[in-house]
Amino acid sequence: MSDTRQRPALRDMRRLIDPAATALAEPPTARAATVAELATRDGFDPDFLMDMPVALPVPSDALAEDVTPVPGREDGRLDYTHFSLVMSQSRRLALFTAVNIDGSALVSITRGSDYWRFDPRIARDLQAGPDIYSRNPLDRGHLVRRTDPNWGEQAQTANDDTFYFTNATPQLAGFNQQTWLGLEDYLLENARADRQRITVFSGPVLDPDDRVYRGIRLPEAYWKVVAFMGDDGRASATAYMIEQGDGLDQLGFMFGQYRTYQRSVARIEALTGLDFGDLSTFDGFSNEERATGVRIETEIRGPEDIRV
Repeated sequence: MSDTRQRPALRDMRRLIDPAATALAEPPTARAATVAELATRDGFDPDFLMDMPVALPVPSDALAEDVTPVPGREDGRLDYTHFSLVMSQSRRLALFTAVNIDGSALVSITRGSDYWRFDPRIARDLQAGPDIYSRNPLDRGHLVRRTDPNWGEQAQTANDDTFYFTNATPQLAGFNQQTWLGLEDYLLENARADRQRITVFSGPVLDPDDRVYRGIRLPEAYWKVVAFMGDDGRASATAYMIEQGDGLDQLGFMFGQYRTYQRSVARIEALTGLDFGDLSTFDGFSNEERATGVRIETEIRGPEDIRV
């Protein structure tokens, strides 16, 4: 029997920002930090939601063998300001990112020229660098969005930390600048409006059959898992996925229609090989799937399609 109780929401989960109306601008210039400076970064905080501990996802046994080694760390974790990530050695892209967002302390950082650089803690040949993005319609798509970790006294440093190639994935321009950006705006603006804390995990679906382009297998789909405390004090989680496969078939010529789905946390676990711990128990879609044995999926075409 499915859980029919009203689920907690991020202020108004039925409202979705129109992606086409999102203004685009470039972030400010940042300098490359040293290994010593990066060693002081606080990274993702699993206790950030206080009443809802949320640990980093754990790669499956097979996936764990692909984690890029990081000197001084057994878990392959790279810490930045208010976020962390773990890299795939075979794909040279992040397996996942994890960011804490404090809606009560967000700081607006002046935009300027961007500056993407390699993280000096791991070898350059383990990071998909600028060659993949030149002379084509591929964007350096932020996994941790530039504005998400920009809160508190370290907002400027957090902003700059989002511009490492470890946090970039090749995304078609229309994909990165429209549909996915609209969902990210929606999450951030709700956190800002409610002065709320949320935790967001993001990453690519790394399918071994992804097509190769300039030595990199291009992910055809991306996912987000969001954890937060509802107004009634109940823990909640929700998950989303977006596909860009049709557009990649025509790379350099035209873009397909990008399709965004709301899916269960359990389904994201199955697709990625990542274990999100207890989060699926706080997700209505996952609970319905366990109760009915039927996979739950909703294509998001407008606000009325979002379920929580």
